Amino acid sequence: MDEKYIKLIAEKLGLREIQVKNTAFLFSQGATVPFISRYRKEATGTLNEVQVSQIKDEIKRFEELDKRKASIIESIEKQEKMTPELRKAIDDAVDITVLEDLYLPYKQKKKTRASVAKEKGLEPLATLIMLQKNFSDADVEKFLNDKVENVDEALQGARDIIAETINENSDARNRIRNLFKREAVITSHLVKGKEDDGQKFRDYFDYEERLSRIPAHRLMAMLRGANEGVLKVGIAPDEQNAIDILDRTFVKSSGKAANQVKMAAEDSYKRLMQPSIETEFNNIAKEKADTEAIGVFTENLRNLLLASPLGKKRILALDPGFRTGCKLVCLDEQGNLLHNSNIYPHSGTKEAFEAMKKVTTLVEQYKIDVIAIGNGTASRETERFVKKIRFNKDINVYIVNESGASIYSASEVAREEFPDYDITVRGAVSIGRRLLDPLAELVKIDPKSIGVGQYQHDVNQTKLKESLDDVVVSCVNLVGVNVNTASKHLLMYVSGLGPTLAKNIVEYRTENGPFTNRNQLKKVPRMGDKAFEQCAGFLRIDGAENPLDNSAVHPEKYYIVNKMAKDLNCSVNDLMSNADLRKKIDIKKYADDKTGIPTLTDIMAELEKPGRDPRGVFSAPEFEQNVEKITDLKEGMELNGIVTNVTNFGAFVDLGVHVSGLIHVSQLGGTKKNPVNPSSVLKINQPVRVKVLTLDIDRNRIGLGIVK
Repeated sequence: MDEKYIKLIAEKLGLREIQVKNTAFLFSQGATVPFISRYRKEATGTLNEVQVSQIKDEIKRFEELDKRKASIIESIEKQEKMTPELRKAIDDAVDITVLEDLYLPYKQKKKTRASVAKEKGLEPLATLIMLQKNFSDADVEKFLNDKVENVDEALQGARDIIAETINENSDARNRIRNLFKREAVITSHLVKGKEDDGQKFRDYFDYEERLSRIPAHRLMAMLRGANEGVLKVGIAPDEQNAIDILDRTFVKSSGKAANQVKMAAEDSYKRLMQPSIETEFNNIAKEKADTEAIGVFTENLRNLLLASPLGKKRILALDPGFRTGCKLVCLDEQGNLLHNSNIYPHSGTKEAFEAMKKVTTLVEQYKIDVIAIGNGTASRETERFVKKIRFNKDINVYIVNESGASIYSASEVAREEFPDYDITVRGAVSIGRRLLDPLAELVKIDPKSIGVGQYQHDVNQTKLKESLDDVVVSCVNLVGVNVNTASKHLLMYVSGLGPTLAKNIVEYRTENGPFTNRNQLKKVPRMGDKAFEQCAGFLRIDGAENPLDNSAVHPEKYYIVNKMAKDLNCSVNDLMSNADLRKKIDIKKYADDKTGIPTLTDIMAELEKPGRDPRGVFSAPEFEQNVEKITDLKEGMELNGIVTNVTNFGAFVDLGVHVSGLIHVSQLGGTKKNPVNPSSVLKINQPVRVKVLTLDIDRNRIGLGIVK
């Protein structure tokens, strides 16, 4: 990678150049973000995953810049207008805006007023006027011809050429850009005749705000209104201030010529420069808002994916319903389907009694440990029904967020897993598995269908997908994957694998039985040395002969652990189970040219808690009894809830009443000028105690505050 880019990335991210250089080299060798941040700490200077990802994004940005440079150079050379000075300026450009300004005079345009004027032979007149020396009508009449009938037409054509010249002047454009940065205001106005269609945008029917201060969610709302044809949105500073800047730049004298330049400058701004730079700033603002919205989405998704798993339990899962009944499935500890049927607990006394008998029988027959109920229609009524049943042992009952379960049940992934069952069975299985291991189940669903984030359909969809995929990869590799139980869909997110190798691993273990050590992975078709290097540390083998195979210690570092055990005259098992033995180790003794203190520190932490799950201990909130619908709520009531979504304007909380309440950002502290970031206070799946502040039953709106 170009050294100047290395330097710029280091300066932007506040890193040392060697850190960026080494990380860029690792990426060029096919390494992944999780692998680099976990297993190449000496090379990167202990950069974390966020920093490694930022370097990756910057590398991609400069790669795209270089592609654009190549395209521009090719275009200018075809026009035979390339000069050494221009080529150097293009090569030196490190910003896409600077690059496009350099290209603007050479960009192939459709017919413009300036090009028409040039065809009429008026370019020398424009040059003469730009010198701002006094001239007479007689001077202008020299340029009249069969295409230019009079002096006014000649002067208009000359002004058109001057206006385009001013517009293409990079210094002038930068001055206007700086004005936009300082003073641009975004305005929105109602499109005539759209009053009824656009009621949800009524706050923006006549609105303005300084562009540099507008929050992302407000900008996104205005842009959505514009896209739906309800609002007309504009971005601009004070027009006269902009014209004054161009006058000071180009008007160098007084008199007739200077007046023509002044007229051309005003026309240039209004007709050419302002629309062009408005589009630039619209795109910049949209990109910034996209980045913020995607950041909210990815943070929510991370917290959702890293929700604590219940662990290995036998589960009876219910997808509740009234008229159509409740779909019921029984799952074993690995989430395998054992039984499915329907019950109708809400269809009358007789049906409820039959449903109670069936649930009791199935709990005993399949040795059920817990019951999971989807949080959709009839969830609280079904919970009440289940809790009335007297089992012969303690059975915990949990409400499970089922967002996206219907998407999964109709997906190709679900059809592949359960080809002989309909979507109702698949949906109930998904509810149960989410309780068992949220990460393993949620990776099968398009993150956009999970129902977290804000304005997800309005942001750049390519960037959104890339960011969400990166989060899934990060979470999967942080937790680690049991190679003998993981689905193909979970394995494909492991560092270095992907869909093909994930499929090959599943097929290999189906044909040959469970893996007993990590080296067997090398026998999987298409598992080369590079892929093995990238994935091995993230794949776990429970019950392996070598206990390190069920840890995050990479096989390339086994020799260090073996040497530690040998020096202490004990086995690796002893070393992992005996804290007193580990205390005797001086890790500095084991540092070599390949392994430094950061990696040795990680190895010692892993020996202490091999294969530890970073997701924490499972806990679930209990909703208030006898509060099952919005009409059961009253202002001033305090009750339990669980955060289901966090946005820039607040957090949504499930209260168990089928309508989420909103804790507005104003309730989370801070001031109107400096509100707190809701994601710094609340996380998805976080239990909260809240107070009902406002209640609008007709509009299904609940305003909440946090109980301190």
